[in-house]
Amino acid sequence: MFDTLSDRLAATFKNLRGKGRLSEADIDATSREIRIALLEADVALPVVRSFIKSVKERSLGAEVSQALNPAQQVIKIVNEELIGILGGEARRLRFAKQPPTVIMLAGLQGAGKTTLAGKLGRWLKAQGHAPLLVACDLQRPNAVNQLSVVAERAGVAVFARAPGSGGGGAGGVGR
Repeated sequence: MFDTLSDRLAATFKNLRGKGRLSEADIDATSREIRIALLEADVALPVVRSFIKSVKERSLGAEVSQALNPAQQVIKIVNEELIGILGGEARRLRFAKQPPTVIMLAGLQGAGKTTLAGKLGRWLKAQGHAPLLVACDLQRPNAVNQLSVVAERAGVAVFARAPGSGGGGAGGVGR
């Protein structure tokens, strides 16, 4: 999902790069493309409306018209607004006082949970922790194998039962 959104935004900004000055029509067209990209990424409509409104207001303001490169300024505005809408600052992981610390990833199919689990596992291992990825999706074909491959590439351990082997929906965790 984020890869598709990133590709759409990159294509939108590519159209801006060659322009010395941006007209209101350029900003409207860019806003329209960003709106479509966000909606296709399943971002809630009220969030998209608020985001586009903020980007347009800032893009039509003095900070862009006086900038040496207006296209780069618009890209900067979009970046700052995205950071703001996603929470603004990085947050530290809070580890359980008594191990293990459990981190559950939930989301839509194709949103990147398995990839994130591998990246998070690799990062935690580099921080001196001993992450274990646990396959909990025993229904989706190839989900267990996919997590095993990601864990191997990340250099972290994985616990995965064969699909259909029983033991509960949590892949045997808690036994």
